[in-house]
Amino acid sequence: MTSDDAVESRPMVGPVVCAALRMEARAVRRGLARTPVVVVGYRARYAHRLPDSCAALVTMGFGGALDERLRPGDVLVADEIRGTAPDTGPVPCSAPHLLAEELIRDGLSVQVGPLVTTDRVVRGRERAIWAAQGARVADMESAVVAARAGSRPVAAVRVVVDGPRHPLWHPGMIGRGLAARRVLARTGPALERWGVLLVRGEDDTHAV
Repeated sequence: MTSDDAVESRPMVGPVVCAALRMEARAVRRGLARTPVVVVGYRARYAHRLPDSCAALVTMGFGGALDERLRPGDVLVADEIRGTAPDTGPVPCSAPHLLAEELIRDGLSVQVGPLVTTDRVVRGRERAIWAAQGARVADMESAVVAARAGSRPVAAVRVVVDGPRHPLWHPGMIGRGLAARRVLARTGPALERWGVLLVRGEDDTHAV
C-alpha cells in the first residue's frame, strides 16, 4: 500500500481528499500543501481506506456534464450528492458556495449544483434524463464516499471532461482530458482555504 492509498486512522484537523484514480490524485496533490489524498478506486471500491475521523471528506476528480451549461474544463461544486438507490435521499454538501468562491478567486470557471453518482458512465439520452431531474454532473464515487462519511461534512468538486456535445469516446477526448487535468491541478489552494473556513465554522451565505 502506497502513501496515497490510505491515511492513518487518527483524528484529522482538516479535510481529506478522495480521488478515484491515481492520475486524479496526482493532479490534485500538486496544489495541496497539507491535505492528504486517498485513492478510493473506480466506483470507490476502496472507500475503506478513508480515515475514521477528519474535518470533511471531499471527492475530487473528473465528471461528465449532463447539460450544456457546463463545458469541458468547467468545475462543478456540488451542493448535494445524489445516489441511484431508491431508499436513499440526497446528501447536502458543506459550504458549497464558499468553496466555489475560493475556486473562482483562482480564476476557474465554476458552477454550483447537484451531482449524481451512477454505476456506469452516462451517455447519450441518459444525460437528458438526469438533467431533467436537476442533476448537473455525473460521477461514480461521490455518493459512496458520502454514505461512508456518516455525520461528517462532505463536499464534491468535479472538472468536466465530457458532455452532451462532447462525447467521452471521441478523438478530442485526449486533449480535453489533459486540459481537465491542468484545471484539477489548480484546485488545491482553494480547497485548503475553504478547509480553514470550514474548521472555523464560517457560514455559507454567498451565492454563485
